[in-house]
Amino acid sequence: MSAVTVTTPIRKNSGWRLFLQTVIGRAYPRVIGQQREKSWLIFEVLLPLINVAAYVYVYRAIGAPEDYVGFVVIGGAMIAFWMNVLWSMSSQLYWEKEQGNLALYIIAPTSLMAILLGMAIGGMIATLLRAGAIIALGTLLFNVHYVIINPWQLLAVFALTMIALYGLGMMTASVFLLFSREAWHYVNLAMEPVYLLSGFYFPLKNLGFWVALGASVIPLSLGLDAMRQLAFRSGPSLGFLSVPLEIAILAVLSVIFLIAARWLLATLERLAREEARLTENRR
Repeated sequence: MSAVTVTTPIRKNSGWRLFLQTVIGRAYPRVIGQQREKSWLIFEVLLPLINVAAYVYVYRAIGAPEDYVGFVVIGGAMIAFWMNVLWSMSSQLYWEKEQGNLALYIIAPTSLMAILLGMAIGGMIATLLRAGAIIALGTLLFNVHYVIINPWQLLAVFALTMIALYGLGMMTASVFLLFSREAWHYVNLAMEPVYLLSGFYFPLKNLGFWVALGASVIPLSLGLDAMRQLAFRSGPSLGFLSVPLEIAILAVLSVIFLIAARWLLATLERLAREEARLTENRR
């Protein structure tokens, strides 16, 4: 009499369960990698802090209001998020293609949106530690004083800024992949102009109304302006727009960028599967 072997079917996740599992799976390596390479944290905190210190001493040398020192510290911390979006999000699909991993992402039974979202969350957590360290050290070294008017609004501004910023990163990831090898040059091109247009080291309104209005397409511009208004005594007088209006614009940008990212990634997946190749420029 032969024994009958009963096998339990393997349960495969689908729908939102698969989406969530993918997000966690892609976020995990970035969070753990930050802990394993502790030397990275030293360089990622100390080097930006040196740049912040240069602007602090310039403002103090010319007798600028003391709140400008706080503006610089907050701006220096937020640069960490822009660099993470630019190098770890916008260029991600291009780098995966160069390393031969993009084909695996395309054929995987999940969405590219979930993969990039996991990378975004993992990178955001790691970058949050770096930004927090810059703010803490900058506050202690330069004796920055904060006057937080509304902590809930401040939290809402930061959350909406991150959603819009990483939505922009997911959207540009597809665009940069379409440019293929030219993506590297576009990444380098986008670095310095954003430093100026986002007002990392000075109030946004100093750019002039129309330039500042155009720069508002970059989530960091309005996010920084609103956070400074909510965290410093002179912030409201130096703000570009009112905080409620900036929150509303950030919410709209978040929706637009996320919808555009979903559409572009879906289009990229469809082209890659239908044409049996990874999308690239044809000359």
